[in-house]
Amino acid sequence: MIDIFSLKVEEIASKIKDAQLTSVEVCEKYIERINKFEKDVKAWVHFDKKLLLEKAAEADEYRRSGKPTGPLHGIPIAVKDIVGTVDMPTECGTVIRKGKSYSQNAEIIDLLLAAGAIVMGKTATAELAYLGPPKTTNPHDHSRTPGGSSSGSAAAVASFMAPLSIGSQTGGSVIRPASYCGVVGYKPTYGLISRNGVLKTSEKLDHIGVFGRTVEDVALLAKVLIKKDKFDSATVYYSADGILEETKKGPLFEPKFIFYKTDHWKNVEKKSKEAFEYFIKSFKKNIEIFDTPSYFKDIHKYHQIIYETDLANNFGLYYKKYKKKLSKPMQDAIVKGNKHSAKEYAEAIDFMKRSYESYEEVFEDYHGVLSPSSPGVAPKSLKSTGSAEFNKVWSYLGTPSISLPLLQGEDKMPLGVQLVGAKYDDHRFLGVANWLEKECNN
Repeated sequence: MIDIFSLKVEEIASKIKDAQLTSVEVCEKYIERINKFEKDVKAWVHFDKKLLLEKAAEADEYRRSGKPTGPLHGIPIAVKDIVGTVDMPTECGTVIRKGKSYSQNAEIIDLLLAAGAIVMGKTATAELAYLGPPKTTNPHDHSRTPGGSSSGSAAAVASFMAPLSIGSQTGGSVIRPASYCGVVGYKPTYGLISRNGVLKTSEKLDHIGVFGRTVEDVALLAKVLIKKDKFDSATVYYSADGILEETKKGPLFEPKFIFYKTDHWKNVEKKSKEAFEYFIKSFKKNIEIFDTPSYFKDIHKYHQIIYETDLANNFGLYYKKYKKKLSKPMQDAIVKGNKHSAKEYAEAIDFMKRSYESYEEVFEDYHGVLSPSSPGVAPKSLKSTGSAEFNKVWSYLGTPSISLPLLQGEDKMPLGVQLVGAKYDDHRFLGVANWLEKECNN
């Protein structure tokens, strides 16, 4: 039997297409992993083994009919439980939506299905994709958080319970869990992937992101999901054709990076700091160290103003009708959001454009910015999802960012290196990320 866990997703899809594997066989392998590890990891909030195998059998029958297949045909994919689905509940991590589903699929679900993928189930998320942690644990140490809010999506891939998964990021909800769980987490440029049919927390900050085990895996999934959507005004026309090929090809020249020792560098744990410093030393001919640009200090303040204001607007009705069913942090965020003035909000939006114009100058001489994905390894405790202090800047600026599982920190726990690129340069960006991944794994 082929060891599917050692294969890239494109290789699995190719073997399904060539009848060397069936989708049923692939799904059965992941079901075995779920049966073995889910009781401890708790990555899933909705998983129906029978339904998954039925969908896999349908995918196999479709392939045998000789009809053309998509790039993800027969591949099972986990989906964060804020993404609307008709045939499964979408509870968004809150008892307020217990057992409720959407009347239609999110746009990205329809794109997955069109590519032949199988939605295998819904993964746990923080309350309304904010701070309240789910019951999910870190697959490497069940006493530690997997990060959030895409907790289950990262943990499912890390524990080989899914080959790919979909998450979202408003602050650090893709990059941080990827770092904590030791997987690749990719947040594309703002506006490349539709959020239509996905729980809205912040129109200006919400991104769809993806998890996989390699850069090529996430590039393949992103290729399917990147599409202009008239029902999400933030989306833009951006051709994803060739994005996987560009990822594989990598940069034409050996890349140069900036490593920002931000104001948050002092918060990095000792062993993690040592790991990052060793990484920088190993790539000393490729990396230049700079102090944080001065405007970074204001970004965290403005990010918070936008986030809290949008939470208050989007969940004001929940607060009014179900206040006692919301966590204290969510209640507090809504209260704060209602206090921000229209002037403050407008300033925060205006600063977003001006600060990106300053940041963009980096790419005249460098291929990307490097920084920690998180201030250390996953904290011990399930009461918090950790800190997004190294991620908020990039969510605010809307830049592509990716966490690569290249290092180890305290107690040999995984630790991610974050690479950040220029907006709408995702093809080249993923090629650089792939180069970095290969250099570290050689």
